[in-house]
Amino acid sequence: MRIVFFGTPAFAVPSLQALLHGRFTLAGVVTQPDKPQGRSRSELVAPPIKATALAAGVPVLQPVRPVGDVFMTGLRRLEPDLGIVVAYGHVLRPEVLAVPPRGMINVHASLLPRHRGAAPIQQAILAGDRQTGITIMQMEEGLDSGPILHSVATPVGSDETAGSLAARLAELGASALIETLSLLSGGLVRPQAQDHSRASYAPKLDREAARLLWERDAAVLVRQIRAFDPSPGAWTQHTGGTLKLFNAREAQGSAEPGTVLEAGNRLVIAAGSGAVAVTEVQPAGKTRGSVQAWVHGRGIGTGQRLT
Repeated sequence: MRIVFFGTPAFAVPSLQALLHGRFTLAGVVTQPDKPQGRSRSELVAPPIKATALAAGVPVLQPVRPVGDVFMTGLRRLEPDLGIVVAYGHVLRPEVLAVPPRGMINVHASLLPRHRGAAPIQQAILAGDRQTGITIMQMEEGLDSGPILHSVATPVGSDETAGSLAARLAELGASALIETLSLLSGGLVRPQAQDHSRASYAPKLDREAARLLWERDAAVLVRQIRAFDPSPGAWTQHTGGTLKLFNAREAQGSAEPGTVLEAGNRLVIAAGSGAVAVTEVQPAGKTRGSVQAWVHGRGIGTGQRLT
């Protein structure tokens, strides 16, 4: 069975590696173009998936968007039997989904129909979910609405960040994918329609979604800090600049929301209810580091306010 693989970020790498180490034929990989980085924007950095594919001798397509005659011609030349999509970053049109005779399946980082969309990992933490998981589904024109082929659940740790949860789900997704392909080969999969009335959505998150509003309860703010760790980082304003906060816990204390109650080995900030304690920060223009080092450098003191 010839497979075409659509994916871009590091989250997709374990699934691609699992396919390469299995008994499958990778006809090609579709990923996003190399992106310019650095101050001059002159250095092009390839998506993590690209290096893995090229090292294995697998052809790579990098369209700006997966549309148009040139892309469709390149995709058809791969002659795939099945398509697999893992965090590719673009919605695939019906004409793309129709190219592989056996259709396309998607590895989604939630227990569908909960958290359909682009940011299911962050949304699971923001919502305070106690469990999440991986769903392998048959793709159709709707947004993550296709029949479920296989799903695997896993708990969400009370102190888990989006980064640590994504790493676990990437590995879980790879093993679930291989299991699903084995079941498909044996004709043992029975697709189950989703209950669309229970669907919830996890849209792409913008910078404003990561802003900390100190009038909120401490529990909500702690989840927000975890959900945006490591990137883009939950942030607040301090003396006119952006300050990102990491490694958060709920703490005791009360004052005007945003007031710094403690500045030592940790930073404790009053919330609308309770307080938030963090042990790592990233001031504007600097790297992420310990609160203790920042406080010793006179970066902040008790009584100051974050907004």
